[in-house]
Amino acid sequence: MTTKEYESYYVPAHSHWPIVGAVALFMIAFGAGNFVSDNFGNNQSADGYGGYLLLAGIGLVIYMLYGWFSNVINESMSGKYSHQMDSSFRQGMSWFIFSEVMFFAAFFGALFYVRILSVPWLGGADNNVMTGAVLWPEFVASWPLLKTPDGTETTQMGWYGLPLINTILLLTSSITAHFAHTALLKDNRKQLKIWLGLTIILGLTFLFFQVEEYMHGYSEEMKLYLDSGIYGTTFYMLTGFHGMHVTLGTIMLIVVFLRVLKGHFTPNNAFAFEAASWYWHFVDVVWVILFVFVYII
Repeated sequence: MTTKEYESYYVPAHSHWPIVGAVALFMIAFGAGNFVSDNFGNNQSADGYGGYLLLAGIGLVIYMLYGWFSNVINESMSGKYSHQMDSSFRQGMSWFIFSEVMFFAAFFGALFYVRILSVPWLGGADNNVMTGAVLWPEFVASWPLLKTPDGTETTQMGWYGLPLINTILLLTSSITAHFAHTALLKDNRKQLKIWLGLTIILGLTFLFFQVEEYMHGYSEEMKLYLDSGIYGTTFYMLTGFHGMHVTLGTIMLIVVFLRVLKGHFTPNNAFAFEAASWYWHFVDVVWVILFVFVYII
């Protein structure tokens, strides 16, 4: 009979970081809502506090991430984690990515509902002739809706140019992230640094071009604003939240890169790298879906 060897399971001490993160996320959500209301709502006000609260929440999140990441890294490098702990981390990251999948599913669901059900219904589908005639007599059931009921017109953002460049950038970054993971498994530190550094550069370039795209959208030439009807709202909500996730993924990769420079990670102990890689591939897949349904179709 063999004796089963049990591993110790490290239980960390009570931490204040979860409540700090909760407060920070509340500040971001409440501040963002007020910022949008103050700047894009019917009762616009330049004296609103939403922007300040949003920035304070973002700053608090950065502080929380730095402190919490530092604690976890120190615990990992001191050898307190076992195989069971690694399994717990993997389950936690899997559920986190699943929650992100459902997050974007809700936004894509809203987009599909508008395009497949609401727009045709207002245009007279299912014998709904009178509703469209009463609410919006000049309504044309086509997507995207480039004219609002008050007569404001906007322009559709094309799929070519910056959106296509950003698609190529993210797809390429997914490849470089895979090469970095392969280099780590082979314990090739030089190749690991090169491929991971390239992935970060591609992510930062994507964010730069997205800012350029937004500036082009808000120009007098396009007049594509957040309040430009349902098209402007869904466009900026989907691309904006995705950009926020790319920002978070880039921060994760930068933290991992700094750890690589310090000599952290081995082929058998590199979950933090794998978690960042999982998340990066996830945002790449979301962008491909977004590119097809928001820009092309």
